[in-house]
This record gives sequence, C-alpha cells and structure tokens, in this order.
Amino acid sequence: MKNISYSQYSQWAVCPYRWKLLYIDKLGEWTDNIHTLFGTSMHEVLQTYLTVMYSDTIKDADKLPLDQMLLYRMKENYENILNKNGGVVICEQYEMEEFYRHGLVILDWFKKKRGMYFSKKGYELVGVEVPIKYKLPSGINFIGYIDVIIRDVLRDKHKIIDIKTSTMGWNKWQKADKNKTDQILLYKQFYGKQNNISLDKIDVEYFIVKRKLYEKVDFPQRRVQTFIPANGTPSINKVTNNLKLFIDECFSGKEHNTSHTYRKIPSKKNCRWCEFNQTEYCDEGIK
Repeated sequence: MKNISYSQYSQWAVCPYRWKLLYIDKLGEWTDNIHTLFGTSMHEVLQTYLTVMYSDTIKDADKLPLDQMLLYRMKENYENILNKNGGVVICEQYEMEEFYRHGLVILDWFKKKRGMYFSKKGYELVGVEVPIKYKLPSGINFIGYIDVIIRDVLRDKHKIIDIKTSTMGWNKWQKADKNKTDQILLYKQFYGKQNNISLDKIDVEYFIVKRKLYEKVDFPQRRVQTFIPANGTPSINKVTNNLKLFIDECFSGKEHNTSHTYRKIPSKKNCRWCEFNQTEYCDEGIK
C-alpha cells in the first residue's frame, strides 16, 4: 500500500517539478537544521506537560523540570540527527545555546499563562501524536500525526491542535498561505472520517510559540499565538479536491506516474529555498 503525507502534497502544490525531482528521481535529501531540531524538542516537552496535566493534575505538570527536559530532548535529537547524517554537523554550539535560552523563556511564559489555552474543567485529552491512516478512494493511504487533540466533554466536541514553532509568529501573509494552513484541514477531514465524527464536532487551531518578540512596541506581546484558519465545508472540499488532483497527476495506480510532464512554477517565493534552483536540474528558477 502506497502512503502519502501532507509534506508530499505540499511539495507538489508549490512546484510539481520539484516534487518529481524529490520523489520520482530521488535527487534531494531532507536536511535537518536548528529550527527543526528545536521544533521537535519543543513539541515533545509541551506534549509531555499536557499529558501529565490531563492524566494526573495541573500541580504535577507544573512540577515537571521543563528546562531540564528541553535540554535533554535537544541533546538527544541532536545526537539522533548526527547519527542519521553520518556525523554531519547541522548547527553550531552558540545556535543551540541561543535556541535553548529562547525555549526557557517560552516554557516559563507558558506555565504562567497555561490557563489561557488549556483547562481541565470540562475537557479531556484524547491524545498526543494521534495517528491518521486513511485509505483514499485511489487505494493510497494518507498518513499523518496530530500533535494534540482535546475533547470538550460537555459539548462533545474535539479540537485538533497543531503546534508550530516560529521566530516571531505568523504575519498576515503566512496566515493567508493555504499551503501552510491546509494541513490541519485535511487532518480534520480524515480524523473525522476515521473515527465517525461529524465535521461540525471538530474544531482546529494552530498553537504557535514564538522565540522572539518585537522590540520597542507599545502593545503587550504574548509568547503564544493562536490561529484558526477557515475550516468549514467549502475550505475542506477545496483542499480535498486539490489532493485528488495531486494523486491523479502523480500516481498511476499505486505507483508514481513517471510519464507525466510535471510543471515548473518559478517564483521568488518558491525558488528561494529550493535546492534545485539554478542547477543542472532546473534552469528556470529565480535567484
């Protein structure tokens, strides 16, 4: 059975030709960096806090040595990346120290303000890293993991929460970027179908933790930003139809479609971080 993830779909949505180079020609390699390392580590610490809070007590969760936990997870994830990459260093020590200091500030703020975002009164934790494996009509599985799911016991409503780490939060352009926000819509769709839950019983939210705050501003700033994208039936149908287009174009049965001519979509935004830009593989990119 062929499995696809949102990452695959989003690569195609940005530039089908880049998707072809990555997944059919297998030319690119995923490389971790300090941002992905920090993001993974922060996810793990926050998920542990919420697990203890809902399964035990808030007091027990507050007693957790979050600073030590973050340091341990960052070291462990760094070692895992080193082993996976054959010893290739992905960041310098000063970067690890800087990001760790930012993490301490985030966790301290989160503990103090936790009640603004998570409550035990009338709520329960469904799970963290909740797996999705939904069989699409084409016979291909869509797979993924939901960071956090909270259930409102009184209203019998589920909330899917996707944790994101960001330098200074999402601006209006990032919030408007469908390739950035559609992931949680597909999670809502397939989680609902997988568990026979009506879509009107599922809410979604991006939980964005910020490493830095703006300087010299007159308004109060929070270390956590929440964002709820449009997630009604029209929005979900649109991204579901786009996913179908992706599968129809890129797969022949359960195998990759190697005979299709994949489009190049050059732009400053698309080409900026593309490893194939201005190389022998793509001469239509933008510097």
